[in-house]
Amino acid sequence: MTQQGSFQKVRVRYAPSPTGYLHVGGARTALYNFLYARKNHGDFILRVEDTDEARSSMESLRMVIDDMQWLGLTWEEGPNPKTLEDIGDFGPYKQSARQKIYQAVAQELLQKGLAYYCFLTDAEIEQQKAAVTAEGGQHHLQSPYENWSLAQAQEKLKAGDKAVVRFKTKNLKKDYVLHDLIRGEVRFPSDMVGDFVLLRSDGMPVYNFCCVVDDHLMQISHVLRAEEHLSNTLRQLMIYEAMSWVTPQFGHVSLVLDDDRQKLSKRKGATSCNQFRDEGYLPEAILNFIALLGWSHPEEKEVLSLKEMMDSFSTDRLHSSGAVFDRVKLKWVNAQHLRAKNETDLWQLVEPFLVKNQVAFFSSPQWQNQALRIFKPYMETLVDAVELFKTLDDKHFQIQAESKEVYDWPSSPAVLKAWKDVLEASVDSEITEEGFLKLQDEVKTKSGTKGKFLFMPMRVAVIGKPHGTELKTIIPLMTKKALVNRAEIALAKVNGQWN
Repeated sequence: MTQQGSFQKVRVRYAPSPTGYLHVGGARTALYNFLYARKNHGDFILRVEDTDEARSSMESLRMVIDDMQWLGLTWEEGPNPKTLEDIGDFGPYKQSARQKIYQAVAQELLQKGLAYYCFLTDAEIEQQKAAVTAEGGQHHLQSPYENWSLAQAQEKLKAGDKAVVRFKTKNLKKDYVLHDLIRGEVRFPSDMVGDFVLLRSDGMPVYNFCCVVDDHLMQISHVLRAEEHLSNTLRQLMIYEAMSWVTPQFGHVSLVLDDDRQKLSKRKGATSCNQFRDEGYLPEAILNFIALLGWSHPEEKEVLSLKEMMDSFSTDRLHSSGAVFDRVKLKWVNAQHLRAKNETDLWQLVEPFLVKNQVAFFSSPQWQNQALRIFKPYMETLVDAVELFKTLDDKHFQIQAESKEVYDWPSSPAVLKAWKDVLEASVDSEITEEGFLKLQDEVKTKSGTKGKFLFMPMRVAVIGKPHGTELKTIIPLMTKKALVNRAEIALAKVNGQWN
């Protein structure tokens, strides 16, 4: 029997395949392992499963590492984030560099008679499968090479024949029991699988074999992974038992589901952490949101810092049922984290988006902080700042089509004329909130209007639309010259030049 969970130190790993940016499902797996390590004073290891040579690349590895660095999920062992060279005592941490290790373990299983070389061709396997299926049976491979001696097989290999290495399962007539940290006791009848491949005919190891060898040699104590890996567990338990290795504690977390309650996938619009970054989401908000897709805080808190998650994380609050990826909820969580930031820190995050979109702004920290205090309540993501700050940039100013109704009011021309006149008569180059309120009273008197018939035409002349930020808060961010120019544009529209 396999032995579970007799490790002296908590050591967990996240083992991505470097085939693109970090997906949100992978990020959640990484986060849970990271939190478990931090809560239990253990080590978090990043291992790279890059044996799929056709799809794996160094560029993709850098993408994954950059995403994890952005999220703040740092590791004790694995590739150096800058050089990609190994850090730690249990390397190599890239499976492509561990081929000799896998070959040695495979040879040990072959020598023990627990594995064998199988020379069946794909065509022969398909023929066998078709015959069993036609009779309504379940296909488990029947290999004529199972009982060949190792010497026989090696002679055939020397002659140039190709073979996979298969693990023998026929004599394992029992149930394998997994004490899952999340799902409780899970039983796997041994006849669920037939003789499975350890090494392909080109010598490359398969996932289940690599996974067991690496977890054992890296002394991984706990494996938190997605429910979809539950089907891999039987094969892995068989290998652990065959090698007399202690198995780690497994926990299979719920799947992340889309709106149709199907597994979130790239085909159905699943997005990468890098895309969320480009869309103006904060890393702490992404972590907060994905943590709650399968785990709950003991006090049912919904807005959490990374430290709060580390302090309160435990496997007994991980859920076995699927969680829906709700983009509306994600945006809400992001807004809470965004609005909790002070203006100085928030500006450092907002500025790159403004620069990228060629939105002009003043360099004064006082102006920047004042603008953010006004706009922050309207922001859900950093990208939202672009449209908000465009209202302050003259080159982006234009009268929106929604303003036409306001222009049709008989009183609007008088309001706009009075607004332009009081601005030009003002001695101040910049107008304070108090100064604006005085000017507004003058416009009210000169035009003989009040209420929406006063405010909306003036707002159109300031931001180009009748609804939006209060004028008394936004006007102090603008120069008198800019306000006069905008008033002239608005007057031109109202005087019959509307297109």
